[in-house]
Amino acid sequence: MKRIGLLGGMSWESSVEYERMINRGVREALGGTASADLVIRSYNFAEIESLQAAGEWDHAGRLLASDAHQLQQAGAEMILLCTNTMHVVAPAIEQAISVPFVHLADATAEAVRAAGITDVALLGTGYTMEQDFYRARLESFGLTVLVPDEPDRTIVHDVIYDELVQGVVSDDSRLAYQSIIDRLVERGAGGVIAGCTEIELLVGPDDVGVPYFATTQLHAQAAVALALS
Repeated sequence: MKRIGLLGGMSWESSVEYERMINRGVREALGGTASADLVIRSYNFAEIESLQAAGEWDHAGRLLASDAHQLQQAGAEMILLCTNTMHVVAPAIEQAISVPFVHLADATAEAVRAAGITDVALLGTGYTMEQDFYRARLESFGLTVLVPDEPDRTIVHDVIYDELVQGVVSDDSRLAYQSIIDRLVERGAGGVIAGCTEIELLVGPDDVGVPYFATTQLHAQAAVALALS
């Protein structure tokens, strides 16, 4: 089994889901008391959030790239970045390591294509929905990516930062997300990507009427498959 390096804590509410899913995947594959071989760097999310808000992406990239290299030195044979938004600095991380970087958007796009869907909705932080680092990666797989119009984008973003990363899961916010998804489906979306790991704490497959792509689960599955290959 290959050792998996996790860059997490962005937020820990979702990062613990990565650990749970990866460990469960290994146990299901190998049986008995088997669990994953993990090495983890978990951050104080308040520090990461302040870099996001200030637009200090280069600073954040240097930080995560340095820590990814340290995970490799600690024996990691692949690196996962346990957050959608911070994949904006994925190129810096990839340059700093010589082991595979399991890109979250790639695992997601492959699942969308496998489902036979070409037009897909993307929910995430404002950074993920509005910048092209994530959307362009999905589009490189031949997908058409739809994001909410305003004020829906602001609602999606604010629920993530004001509630979900702080462990608050609200029925009112779930209903708001469902309405936003419905509007995206009306625009032609054949499925919806939960493009922020925390969204999976609020909305699940049973809450939407189209195929639902939970990026945390897909990323974890990709990591387990590579670790056991």
